[in-house]
Amino acid sequence: MADTVLYEVSEGLATITLNRPEAMNALNVAAKVALRDAAEAAAADPAVRAVLLTAAGDRAFCVGQDLKEHVGLLMQDVESGTRNTMDTVHDHYNPIVRALTGMAKPVVAAVNGVAAGAGFGFALAADYRVVAEHASFNTSFAGVALTADSGMSWTLPRLIGPSRAADLLLFPRSISAQEAYELGIVNRLVPGESLAEEAAKVARKLAEGPTVAYAALKESLAYGADHSLAEALEKEDELQTKAGSSEDHRIAVQSFIAKEKPKYLGR
Repeated sequence: MADTVLYEVSEGLATITLNRPEAMNALNVAAKVALRDAAEAAAADPAVRAVLLTAAGDRAFCVGQDLKEHVGLLMQDVESGTRNTMDTVHDHYNPIVRALTGMAKPVVAAVNGVAAGAGFGFALAADYRVVAEHASFNTSFAGVALTADSGMSWTLPRLIGPSRAADLLLFPRSISAQEAYELGIVNRLVPGESLAEEAAKVARKLAEGPTVAYAALKESLAYGADHSLAEALEKEDELQTKAGSSEDHRIAVQSFIAKEKPKYLGR
């Protein structure tokens, strides 16, 4: 992986760190490629049971597209008569969001500062968000004459409702971590100095948990968001049968009867 993104796996937990703190973790092409590759590697690795998506520094989680690089690429398009620059949505943003939302393991985002544009979108693509009290969020897209990407047209209205989502997308503004918590964007709000420890604790707990059940929960929540009750019940039946056949379920039941803490295997 390029050093714009750091990737480490330890005891079932993959930690992906955006590593351009001097640029507020803005996404240049190298960072987007590295983040895509890291997310896809974590998704494919059976040894990984949970993912922690975090960022270096304390000012920004990710401010989205690196506009300094972006404007240069746009000028090249003008000169060559092409539109290659916007291929980044297809080539980078979409695969990143698909990997984060689609992997059969939970993803925790540790938001340590500003999350804007695609940075906001990637935080929303996680299953659980631990956020520093000094952090903030901004959709940003309309402010640079763009529409939503990084999955935000899907994730944001499902979290806060279509009316509030339209407001934040049409009239971009910085919303505080506290307001984001009240809107339902933030799962856990913590002091900035405690963020790394608290987020790691959450991610580690998930990495030690019943991975098959977590994957089923993640799939059923996504499925239930846009299917009927009857269809959701059928999906629950399918996924519960799978979870009930896992080693972790047998371990959980045996541990409950023995009044012991279960030690899950993730299978």
